Amino acid sequence: MSWLARQLRLFLCAVQFLTRLPTPALSGFEPDWISRSARYFPLVGLLVGGVCAAVFWAASQLWSGALPALLAIGAGVLLTGAFHEDGLADTADGLGGGGTPERRLEIMKDSRIGTYGALALGLVLATKVSALATLPAGLGAWTLVAAHAGGRGASVLTMRALAYVRDVDGGKWKPAPSDLGFWEVLAALTFAALPLALSPAGVVFQGLLAGALLALVLVLVARRLLGGYTGDVLGAVEQVFELGFTLGVAAALAWPASER
Repeated sequence: MSWLARQLRLFLCAVQFLTRLPTPALSGFEPDWISRSARYFPLVGLLVGGVCAAVFWAASQLWSGALPALLAIGAGVLLTGAFHEDGLADTADGLGGGGTPERRLEIMKDSRIGTYGALALGLVLATKVSALATLPAGLGAWTLVAAHAGGRGASVLTMRALAYVRDVDGGKWKPAPSDLGFWEVLAALTFAALPLALSPAGVVFQGLLAGALLALVLVLVARRLLGGYTGDVLGAVEQVFELGFTLGVAAALAWPASER
């Protein structure tokens, strides 16, 4: 298999894993492909964010208020099958409801949503919609693309930084964080950074700062309470980065131009 054909297969694997978009069947699938395809997670984020941005911009031409933001966020949920939102809810239930790492992981495996998960999911989605609704159509569309790509980039960094703590025989895949090489992580971060060149530095800085701060807090809490990460934690990291990035951009826009 040529290098280009392998990269295309890994990209399609990332699309299949992270979204519900139709893709060609991949013959000879191996679980390690998901870890290898992590370099393309932010590229998938660009794709999903692009669709959400188009929905937001188009809806902004017809309606004002929170409706365009709500439709854009809803489009992302449909495209991904609430994949990352489910991880956020499970992570909140586990971290908030368990007294030991083992009990927290057991709670996170439960498909039922608890109080912590419902509150976290509702508050994060409502806050994202509210923050996005304060942005003009063009900036809001850019924010969606950058936030989706950056959130997946934050997840890849988490895979590299922490150990996987769930039973690999019972998980969705068998990740090996140590196998994520420097060039794989660099490729992921390069894809995540592509939208950042298209907006003023002050807006980019505040978005990145807020997104990175929220993601870092969650990563540190997961390391302390779980000993590492799970697939649910990766979804939660993606969601809180999106939240922080959107809040940061909205805050930057609210500042007087002379202070940016």
